[in-house]
Amino acid sequence: MARKVSYSPFESRSARLNKFAVRRRPYSGPSLARGILLMYRRNKSNGTWIAKVSNGCNGYWTKAFALADDFEDADGNAVLTFHQAQEQAKKLARGETGGADNAPITVDGALTSYRADLIARSANPYNAEHPRLHLSRALLDKPVALLTLTELKRWRDGLIGTMKPSTINRLCRCICAALALAAQHDQRIKNGDAWEIGLAGLPDAQEARNVVLSDDKVREFVAAAYRLDEKFGLLTDTLSVTGARPSQAVRLRVDDLHDHPVRPKLSMPKSAKGGGRNRAQKKAERYSVPITTQLATRLKRAAKGRTGNEPLLLQGDGLPWDKNPGQNYHRQVDNVVTSIGLDPAEVTMYALRHSSIVRMLVRGVPIRLVASLHNTSVAMIEKHYSRHITEHSIDDIARTGLLLDSAVTVGNVVAFG
Repeated sequence: MARKVSYSPFESRSARLNKFAVRRRPYSGPSLARGILLMYRRNKSNGTWIAKVSNGCNGYWTKAFALADDFEDADGNAVLTFHQAQEQAKKLARGETGGADNAPITVDGALTSYRADLIARSANPYNAEHPRLHLSRALLDKPVALLTLTELKRWRDGLIGTMKPSTINRLCRCICAALALAAQHDQRIKNGDAWEIGLAGLPDAQEARNVVLSDDKVREFVAAAYRLDEKFGLLTDTLSVTGARPSQAVRLRVDDLHDHPVRPKLSMPKSAKGGGRNRAQKKAERYSVPITTQLATRLKRAAKGRTGNEPLLLQGDGLPWDKNPGQNYHRQVDNVVTSIGLDPAEVTMYALRHSSIVRMLVRGVPIRLVASLHNTSVAMIEKHYSRHITEHSIDDIARTGLLLDSAVTVGNVVAFG
């Protein structure tokens, strides 16, 4: 068991409140171990425990890490007694390497590092930026090594009712990835269970937004997009014909259009879904997707005057789309969906992809070919679209597979098939 350090001015709330005046500068306390000092700042409310740690290079770093139990009982997490604060301060400082920048990484710092890692791997930095919108300042400033299962679970559960469970799960996965990356680079972080359990996925939160539109509604969607903005309409048109993900279509180059007079096609960039360190390689790969001659004509006209390596699809202001185009067009999609009598809370740009997949399945295109044309797997098609095949198939097609007897006697009644 670790030795407890005695220091009477800090040991009880009455001692601290009677001895120390309220001030911004913290009071120095006992040395907990070589190069580790515990400090206390007296506030009007609960005081603050601060660790002061040597960096091994004639310098030090300080970190406020918890409240003192001056006016409320300690909870072992956010509010600590003097002896609990000793243990937390030593946790922050353990694993010293003598480096000049040895302060414990916070959640905010973990997200910053995760963003840099995503960019280095040609992945979408939005996955590191979006969580900041939902994390409190207190959580962002907390050292990763001091996160607890309870507080993370409380934060996750606090989002229930404010967004879809599937959205909460995606948000938690992004944060877990950032924290896991921080733990890989800092041996002081040993509390992986805190986020692996505290941010575990909510049950029954599978994506329920696989909205499938009729062909007529898809045409209305595209026409409304063209009326709103011609370039936005061309993006929408391309997505409706190819069934590609928006993040793939916006990476199309002029050279990816193969304008055959009868069989035009696009060399569609692959998605990097599935993760791994080969994301950049996967995103550089392309696969052939057939398109209509009408779309090919519109794409060729829009690309006139641009070189082969320039983007094929542009925004209304002539700028390329971002890697996460939904951040740019979400208001336009809401306007389009509303104008054709649908609910923007249910229908997104991805409805064009879902509709394309189901359309091909219903019309008898082999499932393996459907998966290939949409850059996904047979397993994912079966998992997410099986119910749509039944819901959207023509009844007569399904009935061709029923067993019909030529004549069956039931009692005194003869039924003919």
